[in-house]
Parts: sequence; structure tokens; C-alpha cells
Amino acid sequence: MEGYDNPINWHTLTSEEALKRLNSKPEGLTPLQVKQALASYGKNQLPVTKFNGIVRLFLRQFTEIMTVILLAAVAISAALGEFTDALIIFTILILNAVLSTYQERKAQQALLALRQLATPQVKVKRDNSVVVISTQALVPGDIVLLEQGNIVPADVRLLTVQGLQIDESALTGESMAATKQADALDSPTLALGDKGNLAFKSSVVTLGKASGVVFATGINTEIGRIANLLDQEKQAKTPLQVRLSSFSKYLVLAILCVCMIVLLAGLLQGHPLMTMILTALSLAVAAVPEALPAVITISLALGASKMLKQQALIKNLPAVETLGAVTFICTDKTGTLTENKMLAKHIFDGSDDITKLSDTHYLLAVGMAVSNDVELRNKKATGEPTEVALFNMAALYGFDKKQLLDKFPLVSTIPFDGTRKKMTTIHRCDTGFIAFIKGAPEEVVTSCSTGEYGSEKTDFCAKSILDKVEDLSSKGDRVLALAMRKFDSLPDSNEPNSAESELTFLGLVAISDPIRSEVPKAVQQCIGAGITPVMITGDHQGTAIAIARELQLGKGEIIALNGDELDALSDEDFLNQVVKINVYTRVTPEQKLRIVNALQQQGHFVAMTGDGVNDAPALQHANIGIAMGQKGTDVARGAADMILLNDDFSSIVKAVAAGRRIYDNIRKFIKYTMTSNSGEIWTLLMAPTLGMPIPLLPIHILWINLVTDGLPGLAFSAEPAEKGAMKKAPRKQQESIFANGMWQHILWVGVLIGALCLGTLKWALLQDLVYWQTMVFTVLVFAQLFHSLAVRSDIESLFTQGIFTNPFLIIAIAIGAFLQLVLIYTPIFNELFRTQPLPFSDLGLCVAIASIVFIAVETEKYLIRKKFIYSLSKNDT
Repeated sequence: MEGYDNPINWHTLTSEEALKRLNSKPEGLTPLQVKQALASYGKNQLPVTKFNGIVRLFLRQFTEIMTVILLAAVAISAALGEFTDALIIFTILILNAVLSTYQERKAQQALLALRQLATPQVKVKRDNSVVVISTQALVPGDIVLLEQGNIVPADVRLLTVQGLQIDESALTGESMAATKQADALDSPTLALGDKGNLAFKSSVVTLGKASGVVFATGINTEIGRIANLLDQEKQAKTPLQVRLSSFSKYLVLAILCVCMIVLLAGLLQGHPLMTMILTALSLAVAAVPEALPAVITISLALGASKMLKQQALIKNLPAVETLGAVTFICTDKTGTLTENKMLAKHIFDGSDDITKLSDTHYLLAVGMAVSNDVELRNKKATGEPTEVALFNMAALYGFDKKQLLDKFPLVSTIPFDGTRKKMTTIHRCDTGFIAFIKGAPEEVVTSCSTGEYGSEKTDFCAKSILDKVEDLSSKGDRVLALAMRKFDSLPDSNEPNSAESELTFLGLVAISDPIRSEVPKAVQQCIGAGITPVMITGDHQGTAIAIARELQLGKGEIIALNGDELDALSDEDFLNQVVKINVYTRVTPEQKLRIVNALQQQGHFVAMTGDGVNDAPALQHANIGIAMGQKGTDVARGAADMILLNDDFSSIVKAVAAGRRIYDNIRKFIKYTMTSNSGEIWTLLMAPTLGMPIPLLPIHILWINLVTDGLPGLAFSAEPAEKGAMKKAPRKQQESIFANGMWQHILWVGVLIGALCLGTLKWALLQDLVYWQTMVFTVLVFAQLFHSLAVRSDIESLFTQGIFTNPFLIIAIAIGAFLQLVLIYTPIFNELFRTQPLPFSDLGLCVAIASIVFIAVETEKYLIRKKFIYSLSKNDT
């Protein structure tokens, strides 16, 4: 592939010269050539943010401010000869770092898997066969096939062009799409936007088709050179992370005050300065959830990985968090609510209903057979579903596309777009040229001036045909109109109006698309969860309303609005009506954006599906943009937060349910951790204030932070969804993470834990027990373990929820309890952690005292349930 690395004016070369330079040919590269090119030029990808290696991840754990303070404390302890304390604190810090490193490494692996799944694909010709490959596998010399909606995967010298237009605004700043051609250009010094026979990586095909040969990949492309000059953007924090980081800053200030109080109180009681400094520092580390934002990111990343099982690929991690707040799901109909397996079942020729195609309707049959992009692969028709339906019906009655194309060779194509709502193919025929047009009936029929009903031409009546369209659509069928026009000379395919006016009407075809079997249940789940499903479709209103009624959108009360009616409404009028409308028909992508804006202005959280190029603005503007994985364009997938791999509406509902579960589990983790920290603070703050000795040593606090916070806290990520999670209203968009009584729970349960620890301390001192500190330490550990069991649900009792429904939490609690017993009853740990063996009676007393936390929280939940049930019954009456 000589010349690839040298500056070549590719636009001045002819197609043959470009292929020769790249050692390629129209049939594509051979497997050996591809292998050699990959070895020479590498993958076709721009630089991406690299993940830190495991050593760097480990070392990064020691950069947190609290960890740095503790390391300083280790150094001071060692300098003062307290080597045992220094060693224990350092060992616990190492264990914490290992655990955090493992968590982040798992998150990296999950994100890497998601990144690989999100890689776009492209059609290429290799070894004279058309194959679909990852864009990263492209090499110079590859022959790529482009069509409307594709993102250009590399820098390409165009070889063949059919009405091609490309949006190059990202490179040139020119808002108008550039019209492309395949001929060589003369001037070697053209500006980028004037190189009309080149297509550049990351630009967007907005119209037409083309083939081309790749001459630059990856960093060697135009966009790659620009990207190489830019710093990689830092990964944005999720809204949840931002709120928690802000909370942590305020908490740090509060804890510093508490630490100063503990330090001064301990010094006044005569405790050694070093002991009190270490106690204050350890308390700060235990109380501040400095690693919480990182834990949240890990939870979101692992949650996104789990969502893949529900056929939902999460591209942006904040989408996991925000899914639980969705109040409106605006969804396409075809392929999302329905199977997208369309069958042509009814034909109307303008005067009569016909049951089968014959030579009497020859041109109608020809149009159905040849005016499409359908291809036969393994004897199966593949392509756009409505085109496949027409193709299959024509083939059923003996009208073979391949044979008919011999008689009517394809000359050019005018692709479908959302504005014209038509698609046209132009063919050579005996008398010159003939154009076959198909599309939305109101667009095609109104462009007709004559009709060919069977073998006769009669006066054309558009109104009667549109009345028939209304009748067919009211039964839930999708209706297409077909027409034709003959020409003496070839019309300009770049000017659609020249080929799509003064048409001769050929017929209507009614096509049915069955509802997906799982969708009705999913729609009702949405409604039960306080989420309003809205159908937005380019289809006819009668078709959409029939489907909506069958699905019981709006609980059976269907309020529909078509695109023309939407345009006629002022912004104020539409804003007042938008929450009542559950079906939109014949809407343009621009109108989709208007719908999203209106719902958001009413305070709603909107999920929007889309598959086309022009859907990208609505997908980006929606709170959650959802692209179709099967029928969606590259542009739509690029703009979306989530990709439905199976294009199925029920997968959206499953993803919302998973999002709610993940958010609930994050709240449980925060509730548990902050309550534990609150208990430790109250214990250490109130003891010296009440004239009692410092109840815990620094190593005890650090141990609690590692065992009772770390192990059960991680297990909360595996907590199953609570019963009725999809029967609750969505959480409010601006709702605090500490809403719904969480901060009150953190406060009162923290006070309870502190009181139990101080009560144990006072009792042990009155009994002159030398192991009083071990008892307080044990009560605090077991109180937090009991608390982790109780907070698995905000309302439901553990006994009805099921103790073993989260085996990971049970295992974590068992490990924590076992390790605590090792510290109490093993001589070497007695010496290291300043613990003493407890008589079994006193151990039982400690566990019994700690269990009061479990009883208290279960009582709290019982009272909440009673109040909740009472409010429900009151509302019912």
C-alpha cells in the first residue's frame, strides 16, 4: 500500500489510480492483505482514555487526604516507639487499598466490555463478498459501502455515488450537507470542504448511497489529526457523585469540629497526646465517606454490565442512575412495540380490493418487486421490513426481482427521508425510463394526477383513495401507496421533485405488524410504576390509534395528535395539553424535539427512543436517549445514552426496573454506612463528655471501618429488587439522596448505637470488668452487622423479605462476625488489637445488646408499614 504514509492528494486521483496506490481492487482486499495492513497500521480507532494499570490504581488509593493523614500518624507512632500501633494501622490501610483496587479494577473491566459492545459496524467488500465488520477492523484499501444514517468510519476516496450527501460540519463548520461525486478533481490545493470525492471519518451520511476505498484510518484521518492535538476530556461525574462529593465536603468540616472536641476532652481527662491524636484522626477517617463517590461509580458500572442481560447497553453511566426517575417513555411503534415482521395482506388498486397479483396489475407488481433495497441472503429476504413485505408478496405470485431487473435495469435511487416520506427507484425501460415511487399515502396520492386501475386509466380521485387509506389504517394496518412515472430522458436524482410529481397511481398495500407478545404486560408495568408510555410514530393515525387501543395506552383513553395538528398549536397551547396526549402520528424528527422540550418544561423526566439520523437532536435533549440496536443508524446510537440491542419496548421497562433497583441499593449502602459512622461518632464524642474513658482505640475504629463497613456494604450491590418497586411513583428529579426519612434514620439509629455502646461501657465499669473496652468494641461491631440485616428494605420485614435472598450479605456478615471472634479469642490478636477474651456469658450479652438495633429498626419499619397501609386505605375511601 505504497504512498499511504506520504502526503497524497487523494482527491486528484481517479478511482483506478486510488485503488492502485492502495494495492486494492473493487472486489476488496484478501484476508492476507487485511492481516498485513492491520499489522502495519493498527486498529482504526482514535486515542481513548487509557485505564490505569493495577499498580497505579493501588498507589492512587494512598492519595486521599484522610489516608495521607493516617500515614503521617503511622510515621509519628513509629517515631515515638509505638511500633505495634504503627504496624496495625499500616496493615489495615494496605487491606483497604487492596479492596478498593479490586473494586476499581472490576469496574474498569465492566466499562471496557461496554466500550467494545458499543463499537459501530460497517459493511465492506472483502474477497468479493459483502461482510459486516467492526469499524476498528478497517484498514487502508478496504472497500466500504455507505448509506443514509451511517457515520463514515474512515477517510474514504469515493468510487461510486448515488445521490450522496454528507454532513461535514464537525470538520468544516459548514452547516449544509455536502453533495458528493466520484470523479477526480484537478486542483491539488482545495479546501477540505471542497474535496467532493472524499468522505471523512466521523462525518454523517444524510442522503444516498456510495462505495469507496479507505485511504486513512485512526489517527491518520483528518479527525484523528485534530483529536491528537486535544487533551482527552475528563470523565464527567454523575449527578449522584456531585451531590455526595458536596455532602462529604460539608461533613468533613463537621467532623473536624467533632474531632477537636474529642481531642480536647481526652486531653483534659489525662489521656496521652499521641493516643488522642490517633483517636481523632481515626474517627475522621471512619466518619467521612471519602471513598463513597468511587463506590457509586463502581456500582453504576457493574449495574450497567448487568443490564446487558436485559438487552440494554448503557453507554453513559449516569443513565443507570437516572433511569429510576423516568416519568414519560416516548417510544417508536414499528419494531419496538411491534415485531417489525411485516406482512403484506391487502391490496387496493384504486377501484377494487384484490387478493393476488397478476398481469392485470403488472406495473404495480413490478414496483413492489424492484423498488426496494432488499437483498437475498441464504434464500432469505433482508432489508427494511416494509420493503421486505412488498418484495415477498410480489415473489409469492411469481414476480422475481432479479428477472425483472434484467428487463428494468436500475439506474438510480432517491432514498427515503422523513421530510418527503417517499422513496423512488428509476429504471431503464423500452420507452426510456420509468420511476417507481412508494411511501406515505398522503404524500404519494397528492402527487398523483392520473390512475392506472388494472389495465385501464380512469379519472383520478385522490379523496376516495385517501378515504380508503383511513379505512385500512383504522384496522391497525400500515398503508403504503405506490405510483409511477415514465420519462423520455433520465430525471435528476438529486432533485426529488423532478421524479416525484405528476405521478400515475398504481395502488395501496396494507401491511400488518403484530404487537410483540411481551409488550402489553410491559406497558401495564409502566403505568403501574407511574410512568406514562407515549407512542410517537411516522405512521398513519388510524394505524397508531388501533395499536394504542390494543395496548391500552392511557388506560384505554386514547388522545392522538398528528404532525399537522401539532404545528398548528402554539407553544403555550401545546404545553397545556402535552401530558394528556399519548399518541403522536406523522411527526417529523423536529417535532419529536418539541415534544421532549414541552414535557421537560412540565417538570417530567423523559426517555425518548429513536433510530434515524434526524432523531439525534431529540435523543440528545431527552433525559435518557434510547437508540435501536438493530434498526438504528450509527448517528442515533452515537447520540443515545442507551442502546436497545433487541429493539424491544419491554427491554426499556426492564432497564427502568434495574435502574430503580440499583439506585435503591446505592441508597441502602449510604444509609448503612452513614448510620455506622454516626454510631461511632456519638460513642467517641459522648464518652469523654460524660466523664467516661475513651471507649475505643484507633485500631478498633479502623478495624470497624474495614470489616463492618466494607464487606456488608459491598454485598448491598447484589440486593434483589424490593417487592412493589415497579408500583411506586418515580423519584423526583431533584430529590436528595437523603430524602424519604433517610437522614432521620441515620441520626436516631446512630444515637441508639452510641447509647448502647455507652451503656455497655458504664455497666462494665461498674462491674470492674477489665475487658470493658473489648465489650464496647464487640457491641459496636455486632450492632452494625445487625443493622445491615435490618436496612435491606425500607419497609418490608426481613422475615417476609427472606433472610437468604441475598446470600452475599449473609456471607459478609458471617465473615465479619468470625473475624471479630478471632480478634477476641486469639492471643496474637489480643496483643495487637488490645483485646481480651470475653466469658461466653458476656459475649452473649454483647450480642444481645447489639441485637436491639435490629429490633428497633424492624419496629420502625412496622410503624411505617402501618402508616403506609392506613394512608392507602384512607385514599381508597
